Amino acid sequence: MIKLRHYQQSAIDGLYNYFMQKDGSPLVVMPTGTGKAFTICAFIQKAIDQYPATRILNLTHVKELIEQNYKSMIQLWYDAPAGIYSAGLKRRDLTNQIIFGGIQSIYKRAEELGHIDLIIVDEAHMMSRNNNSMYGKFLENMLAINPKLKLIGFTATPYRLSCGMLHKGNDRLFHGIAYDYNIKDAILEGYLCEVRTKRTETQLNVQGVGKRNGDFIESQLQAAVDVDETTQAAVSEIVNLGRDRGSWLIFCAGVTHAENVRDEVRNHGISCETINGSTPAQERDTILTAFKLGVIKCITNVGVLTTGFDAPCIDLVAALRPTQSAGLWVQMLGRGMRIAEGKPDCLVLDFAGNTERHGVIDEITATDSRGTGEGDAPIKICESCHEICYAGVRICPACGQEFPETEIIIKSTATSGALLSSQLKPQWLDVTNINYYRHQKIGKADSIRVEYLCGLTIHKEWVQVSYSRGKAWWYERVKGVSIPDNTDEALSRLSELPKPTKICVKKEGKYTNIAAVEF
Repeated sequence: MIKLRHYQQSAIDGLYNYFMQKDGSPLVVMPTGTGKAFTICAFIQKAIDQYPATRILNLTHVKELIEQNYKSMIQLWYDAPAGIYSAGLKRRDLTNQIIFGGIQSIYKRAEELGHIDLIIVDEAHMMSRNNNSMYGKFLENMLAINPKLKLIGFTATPYRLSCGMLHKGNDRLFHGIAYDYNIKDAILEGYLCEVRTKRTETQLNVQGVGKRNGDFIESQLQAAVDVDETTQAAVSEIVNLGRDRGSWLIFCAGVTHAENVRDEVRNHGISCETINGSTPAQERDTILTAFKLGVIKCITNVGVLTTGFDAPCIDLVAALRPTQSAGLWVQMLGRGMRIAEGKPDCLVLDFAGNTERHGVIDEITATDSRGTGEGDAPIKICESCHEICYAGVRICPACGQEFPETEIIIKSTATSGALLSSQLKPQWLDVTNINYYRHQKIGKADSIRVEYLCGLTIHKEWVQVSYSRGKAWWYERVKGVSIPDNTDEALSRLSELPKPTKICVKKEGKYTNIAAVEF
């Protein structure tokens, strides 16, 4: 009998508590590598034990996860009434009480499936809010058959670049989080390995690359980063820093880029293969099996090994693929966080600036980016004829002038390199000046914006003296003196405040927190 870990049992309890107390569809958040499959299967078994007539469909988008979840079900409950509906796995079971299915194969089969009581979606962040998507059409058809159908989502990343948190917004598919197991807790409790990073000298240049739907335009991105000199420099660093590592996984920006990186790795005498969306299934399975057995040391890939790929041996992840998607970045790192015998940690080499872009991965928050436009204009100007050109072109279409190759950017100073909040180190800075401003926000009381000038950088904090935290802030500076009742009074008494000489800052995501002040 398989004994569930404490957080797996808590996730199941959280779902039952959610359905007893609330309406709507809940999410369960569990980091990659912490056993979502067994949690899903244990919940299914309990549901059928309590309600024997229940029919359950577990949906996901890749055959590897379908097969993994089905095998977990049989391992947990050997005579489970379970079947598989997946073209990739060459099974089309439609009448079983429990069905593990692929959305691409099953979304037109609602009528043949018939009455389903519960749909559990694994990798729920892949679901679009668009009613015309495969998930949208399928759910609409299944609800027509059973209006009381319940929906549960499991994911490691409860957000999408296009719409923010999955359970926020008027068009959301989910309505709350029933249970959330944090990456930091999983590492501290020994269920995931720590990720660590080293500064890379080579950094990819994405200046001028446009954005579409919030992320970099793929064709322009590949054109910008697939530069021979950059590839050679990056691979050289991977080889030097990864000599003592056993299994490398490299994320690339496009098919040609992945092939070029693979060839450069091979030039160093290291076994390497490439997998992309068009790799034949049998070839893909052969490569992955050899990789897990240690016959192949390195795999380069283009966005296909971010979900459904379980290889605990991975102890080096290299990012040669910049992304604005926090979810994709966390999924990429998750490939290296599974625990394995003799594996103390996973080394992350971020050539793409994702660490700085997204901050520590255990404190990521997401907002709805819809309506913000296309981001930076995807253009560049020809210096010869001043034609406005798309960023991805190499030759000016007006005059034939060839654009210079993308430069390799060498960072002169190391970044914090922190991937987890526990790795962030507070930093003391000299304060050269301080300014106070009234801060107004529609629907909220005015507060004070405090700006500390430290060299050429401004660090900010906001103080509302009518709140307990704001009162403590004022008392720390002027002990023994009455505390202002409101912002107006506080602004009139700024002369009472001593001038700080140093502040201690700690980075939190893209921003900094003022952790301490010295006067």
